[in-house]
Amino acid sequence: MTKGSDVEKTAPNTGFNPANFLQETKEELNKVVWPDRQRLIGESAAVILIVSLSAGLIYLVDQLFSWLAGSIF
Repeated sequence: MTKGSDVEKTAPNTGFNPANFLQETKEELNKVVWPDRQRLIGESAAVILIVSLSAGLIYLVDQLFSWLAGSIF
């Protein structure tokens, strides 16, 4: 059987408190490990490269299927 105090600790807060929300948001953001400038630039460049290669591959496959469809029909 659970104690009454345990239920009170786990019961959800029924009201929204903006000040409490901002305080908890600030606490969570302080826990984030932010990347340094060099890591940010390197990972951003990797993402841009992979997206560009993927877009190019999709374009080439689309052109191939368009050519095949034009040849068949």
